[in-house]
Amino acid sequence: MRVRWRERSKIERVELQNRVMLRALCWFFFASWSLWPLIGGIRHTGLAYGLSGAMLLVQLLQCAVADRHIPAALDQYLGRGAVPRKLQIAALALTAVSLGLIAALIGTTALEHGLFALPLLFAPTPLGLAYALLVPPRRFLLQWGVATLATLGVFALAGADLGQLGVSAGMLALTGPLSLLCSRCGAWNLSVMWDSERAREVEARLAVAEERLRFGRDLHDVMGRNLSVVALKSELAVQLARRGRTEDAVAQMTEVQRIAQESQKEVREVVRGYREVDLGVELAGAQGVLSAAGIACTVTGSAAGLPGDVQSALGWVVREATTNVLRHGDAKACRVDLVTGAEEVVLTVENDGAGTGAGGGQGSGLAGLRERLAAVAGELEAGEVRAGVFRVVARVPVAGAPEPAAVRETSAEGVR
Repeated sequence: MRVRWRERSKIERVELQNRVMLRALCWFFFASWSLWPLIGGIRHTGLAYGLSGAMLLVQLLQCAVADRHIPAALDQYLGRGAVPRKLQIAALALTAVSLGLIAALIGTTALEHGLFALPLLFAPTPLGLAYALLVPPRRFLLQWGVATLATLGVFALAGADLGQLGVSAGMLALTGPLSLLCSRCGAWNLSVMWDSERAREVEARLAVAEERLRFGRDLHDVMGRNLSVVALKSELAVQLARRGRTEDAVAQMTEVQRIAQESQKEVREVVRGYREVDLGVELAGAQGVLSAAGIACTVTGSAAGLPGDVQSALGWVVREATTNVLRHGDAKACRVDLVTGAEEVVLTVENDGAGTGAGGGQGSGLAGLRERLAAVAGELEAGEVRAGVFRVVARVPVAGAPEPAAVRETSAEGVR
C-alpha cells in the first residue's frame, strides 16, 4: 500500500529521498555519460551503429535492473531481507556485456578517439551502487581492483593502445570509490537514524515498565503490610473463638474489617495518583520534547491553583496534542497557551504543521480526549484554522478559579 508523503515520519521521508536519489543517479549518469557523448561521435558505418545501439540498449537494461537491485541492496544493508540471487546475476551479466561491447567499440574504432571514456565510466556504476551496500568497503575496493585489471586485460586483447588503456584504468578507478561514496554514505546515515529511532522506542518502553514497577511497589507497600495484619488478626480471632472468648474474637474481626476498609481507601488513592496527570509537568515536558525535535515551542500561562481533576484532563490534552505534532505533522513552530479566567480555563495548542493528522486529526485520540474533558464538563475543538495551521482548543469550567496573575511565558530559549 502506498503511503502519502504527509503521512510518513521524518526518517521515512529521508529514506524515501535516499532511495529515489540512488535510482535516479543511474538514469542521470546514463543520459550524461553514455547517451549524450555518443551523439555525433559515432563513425558512419553499419558496425559502429550496431555496436553503439547494442551498448545503449544493454545500459538501458542496466538502469531498469538497478531500479530493483539498489532498493533490495539497501533493504539488506538495513537488515530487512536479502537481495534475490537472480537479481545479482542479472546485474553482473549486464555489466559484463556492457563492458564487452565497449571493448568491441574500442577494437573496431567505431567511436571517435576518446569518446569511449564516459560510457566506460557509466558501465559498472549501476552494479557498483548496489554492490557497495552488500559487502564491507575494504572488500568492495579490493574486488573492484581485481575486476578493473580483468577489464583492462580484455581491452588489451581487443586492441586498445596504451593511451586507451590508461584512460580506461582512470575511469574504472574513479567509478569504484564514486559508487561507494554515493550509496554507502547515505545508507550509513539511514542506519544510524533508524538505530536512534529504535533506541527512543526502547527508552519509551523502559519508561512504561519503570512506571509499572513503581505502581507495583506502591501497591505492595500498601497491601503487603495490611494483608499481613489481616492474616494475623484473623488467625487470632479463630483461636479466640475456639476457646470460647467470643467477645475478644468479635473485637479482632472488627479490627480486621477496619483494616480492610483502610486498605481499600489506600488502594484507591494509589490508583488515583497513578492516573492523575500534572498539567505543569506536561507543559514543561511538551516544551522540552518539541524543542529537542527542532520545533520552536512557546508556552504561556500557569497551572498553579487549578483543581487536580482539571489539571489531569488538560494535561492529557497537552500530551496527546504534542504526540501528534511529533508523529503526524511537519511543524516548525508550536504554541501552547493556558488562560485562566473567572469561569473557565482555556488551553490552546497551535502548530504550523497541519496535514493528514498533524496536531491530532479526527481519530480515536481526540475522541478519548473528549471523554476525559466530559468528565469535568469540558469541551474540545480541533481543526485547521487557516492554511497549514492546526489548532486544538480545550475549555473547562472552573468554579472559583484563581484570579489570573501576571502571565508567565517561556520558550525554547528560557523565561521571557
